[in-house]
This record gives sequence, C-alpha cells and structure tokens, in this order.
Amino acid sequence: MRWNKFTLKTKTEVEDIVISSLADAGVEGVEIEDKVPLSESDKQQMFVDILPDCPEDDGIAYLSFYLDEDADKEAILARVKEELEELRNFLDIGEGTITESQTEDKDWINNWKEYFHQFYVDDILIIPSWEEVKEEDQDKMIIHIDPGTAFGTGMHETTQLCMRQLKKYVTPETELLDVGTGSGILSIVALKLGAKHAVGTDLDPCAITAAKENLEVNGIPEGMMEVMIGNIIDDKAIQDAVGYEKYDIVAANILADVLVPLTPVILGQLKKGGIYITSGIIDEKEETVVNAVKAAGLEVVEVTRQKDWVSVTARKL
Repeated sequence: MRWNKFTLKTKTEVEDIVISSLADAGVEGVEIEDKVPLSESDKQQMFVDILPDCPEDDGIAYLSFYLDEDADKEAILARVKEELEELRNFLDIGEGTITESQTEDKDWINNWKEYFHQFYVDDILIIPSWEEVKEEDQDKMIIHIDPGTAFGTGMHETTQLCMRQLKKYVTPETELLDVGTGSGILSIVALKLGAKHAVGTDLDPCAITAAKENLEVNGIPEGMMEVMIGNIIDDKAIQDAVGYEKYDIVAANILADVLVPLTPVILGQLKKGGIYITSGIIDEKEETVVNAVKAAGLEVVEVTRQKDWVSVTARKL
C-alpha cells in the first residue's frame, strides 16, 4: 500500500506540545526524527543491543504522520494548519512547514539488520544468517543469531557477562533455566557448550518463534529446549510447569528491579548447589541485587563487570 507522508518541521523543545495539537486535529500516530541524544538513564531503561551513533543535536525535530490513499487528506491538513496557527499565537514552533511525499509500507521489523554484524565474545563468534563465516573462524564456536522481534543479539554487555559465566559452569549434565530467554541466545550458548537441556521463560510470545528459529539454524536437535510464556515471578502455573529443584543453572539477564522479586522465587527451581547467574544490572544497582541474593539465602560466588554493567553469580547452599 502507498501512503501519503506529511512531515512537519519544528523545534525539539516543543515537539510534545505540537504532537498533542496534531492529535487534536485527528492525526493518530507520529514518527519523531530528531538528534536529541539519549540520556544514560534512557539507555539503561531501553536495555538495547544495537545503538547507532547519532550526530550532534541541532534543535530541529521532524514530525511525520501517514495517511492512506482513502483518507480525506485535505480536511485533515486544514485542521492541522489551524491547530498550528493557534499554537503560533503563544509558542515559537519554528518553521512549522509541512512537506508531502509518498512512501510504500516499510519492513520495520527487518530494517535494524543494517546495524547488526558478526562480532566476537572472547572465542565465540556471534553471526547473523545474512553474513558468511570467514575461513579463519571455522574452528571457533559459532552462534547464529537472528533475534527478529525478540530481544537478544549478544551485543549487549549484560548478555556477554552471562555467556562468560556459562562457560565456567556448564557441564554435560547441566539442566538450564533461562529466565527472559528472548532470542534464546543464552540457552543456545549453554547447549553448544554441552548442556543436556534448557527451558526458557519469557513474557513475550515472540520468544517462541525467535528461539525456535535460532535453535534450528544452530543445529540444536528438537526437544533440547522448551520455551514457556508467562511471568515466573507470580504465575504459579508457570512455576509448576518449569519445575522445582531441578536446575543446575538458572540464568536471568533481566533488569535489577526485576531480579529483586525474582530471586526468592527462583530459589525453588534451583537444585542444592545450583548456580544462579544474573545480569542486566547497571553498576549503581549492584548492591541492591547482591543484597537480594543474600537475603534469599544464596551465597555470592562472583561479581563480574563490563563497562557500566554487572553480573552477580551465586550458589544455592
């Protein structure tokens, strides 16, 4: 389908007010393009794997909205211009010009691929399906990952911290529970390291498809990993399905604020002597997670760090 795209040039400092006025004019959904840098807090909350470099902020914002070919664009544009003129009476909205163009539907899910390329985590090569393995990398452990709509490329420091801990603790007898499995990357690493079986849980149904596809492309036999959708923190049905005191390792690469309520629950899934690997912890939250781990009766074995991120590894006594 072709869409009529309308782009309004304004100032970043007033973009929220302008967007509100567009809504009053009947515009549903606005695409924002500006050069305002993300704050450290924003980055931590986004927990993103792929973050392209951005140019310096110039104070300009471009607000785009789309109307399909059947929409009464003249009427909508008239209302938009009327709202903008009212705003000008008490607010500097900058140029306030509107340009029109046409565009086809975009493949939003796959556009991020231009930023994701093969890379190494120590001696492990992480590579997407659209790139070739170099001859000199043939003898490395190779993990093929296409995260699609589920989180987890392996590029984020927190994932890499977990991968390194898995390398230390996985054995051929390992039963792994991967909480917040996303693309399944941590389970796949563990299975490639020789783990016997993995169970992943996630809140996002996309994790089922993403993990299945990634397992297949990595040659992991069917049945070696299961993915369950639900919140293991407070969903008794998920807790029962996952099982109790059966896991040698529980990995949870989730934000610190989730790890705190998760930790006492996950104690029930771990075997005695089992290893609990946590990450997703910004450095300022390290003490919070360590205290939660100790309060649950676990022994802190190791704290590892990469840039601003922390992994806490503990053992069930």
